[in-house]
Amino acid sequence: MNPADHPFVSRPGGARRLEGVVFWIFRAAAYLILACGAAVFLDIVVKGGGTVFQARAPFINTTFLTEAPESLYVFEWEGRQVRMGDREFRAFKEAQPAAAKVKAESYVYSAGGIFPCIAGTVLLVVGSMTIALFLGVCAAIYLNEYARDGKFIRFIRLAILNLAGVPSIVFGLFGFGMFVIFFGWNVSLLAGWFTLAFMVLPVVITASEEALKAVPIGFRAGSLALGATKWQTIWKNVLPYALPGILTSSILGIARVAGETAPIMFTAAYVVRDKLPWEVERAADMLFQGVMALPYHIYVVSSKIPQNEFTERIQYGTAFVFLLIVALIATTSILLRNRLRARYKW
Repeated sequence: MNPADHPFVSRPGGARRLEGVVFWIFRAAAYLILACGAAVFLDIVVKGGGTVFQARAPFINTTFLTEAPESLYVFEWEGRQVRMGDREFRAFKEAQPAAAKVKAESYVYSAGGIFPCIAGTVLLVVGSMTIALFLGVCAAIYLNEYARDGKFIRFIRLAILNLAGVPSIVFGLFGFGMFVIFFGWNVSLLAGWFTLAFMVLPVVITASEEALKAVPIGFRAGSLALGATKWQTIWKNVLPYALPGILTSSILGIARVAGETAPIMFTAAYVVRDKLPWEVERAADMLFQGVMALPYHIYVVSSKIPQNEFTERIQYGTAFVFLLIVALIATTSILLRNRLRARYKW
């Protein structure tokens, strides 16, 4: 038989050229997305890193990370330009009587730091994800382990999938009407928790249900055959092996919850607040007060105040810290997931 006539011998031709073109299109698309993401990330790191870090010890701008936002005052004093935050400027005028006549240019949110925003963001993420994971995992267990497949259950699953595509602004309006007005919680941490939790619930339920389905049926059958109850089987033989997949849903949820501005704009976020969330008379009062948050702060300093050379460093510094916090929380979840995967294998 002539080797050229063999059916498995590749022949150069139109199909092969098309395969090469398709390969390079897919490759170019992947590298283009990677390049765009890297460009945005590097821009934030380079410009924001200059705000967070400094050349002299302790090499970290502790003022930016530990103080509240302030107005910046720029003025001429003894032949040189001086920049001071609001508190420092008022103390300077008290100490220097001649400074009372100084004409200073003021720039809102261009001095101080973002510590109240950091604290509020962490509280919003931790609280909302705790609620979302509890409700989402409970719903997933019911749908996968207890509910009988039928039209009503299929309708519920379809509704959950549709909720995943609802814009965040709609959840914000829902939270405003339900928790802020109807329940009377006002703009508060509690209202923000439940609004963000409901927004991320479809992702948590869907991912958790898929994680439960991935556990082999033999684990359930063996446990039930030995006399365990349904709940004992789920608690001992199903949930531990589904936890890595459930934590995957938490990683997706954290990424969405932390970056949302519209829902907290209606339910939880303040433009400025003098006190930290835990500076209250009673512990319960912390739940019924608003907080500052990093995504809302970025929105305010980027679009709601006059832009100048001093606001840019605050914008990029806030975005840089925001990325670090989200990355830290997500990394913690990933490490915990990997540890559970190594522990529970089948």
